[in-house]
Amino acid sequence: MDNVFTLHIPIWVYIEGMPRATTTSDAFNAVAEPRRRDILTFLAFDERTVGEIVDGLGLEQPSVSKHLRVLKHVGLVSVRRDGRNMVYRTEGAALRPLHEWFSTFERLWSHQLRRIKERAEKDSEA
Repeated sequence: MDNVFTLHIPIWVYIEGMPRATTTSDAFNAVAEPRRRDILTFLAFDERTVGEIVDGLGLEQPSVSKHLRVLKHVGLVSVRRDGRNMVYRTEGAALRPLHEWFSTFERLWSHQLRRIKERAEKDSEA
């Protein structure tokens, strides 16, 4: 048997020098952050001020402002001024690419579940 020398190089050696994808580049990267998804969900049915988001989600105001800035940059939320308040809302049209991508997998899951159900019914008849 040949002597094979295997060198194990830890993954962080490769990752360290790699540039990270910016979270502000597109909707997919923006929603990769769980708190941003929470904010989008919180804004789904009603406009909210930053203070309402802070209180409703229990996050710190600077964090909420940072996440809203990213979401606004990629077009997932819009903002309007109401007196001294900035009011944010989810932009449904900007969510369409996410929905379309996820719906592909929804069809796959439905198909798989249908196959599992058919197999279970077939096995119970036997």
